[in-house]
Amino acid sequence: MAKAASKNSKVKDLKASAEAKNWTKVIKAVRSPKTGAYTFKENIMHKDKVKDFLDQK
Repeated sequence: MAKAASKNSKVKDLKASAEAKNWTKVIKAVRSPKTGAYTFKENIMHKDKVKDFLDQK
């Protein structure tokens, strides 16, 4: 017989999943001044800081 999950673990998982929704992966194409080729800069950050990251040069 399977062990029943406790109520506390379910609440903990809901809080963790709610917090995880605030993070996002951002990928930015950056052109190399030397060769002109594009490279990609990846970062995982809080959703409030995405605009600042994309505005950086």
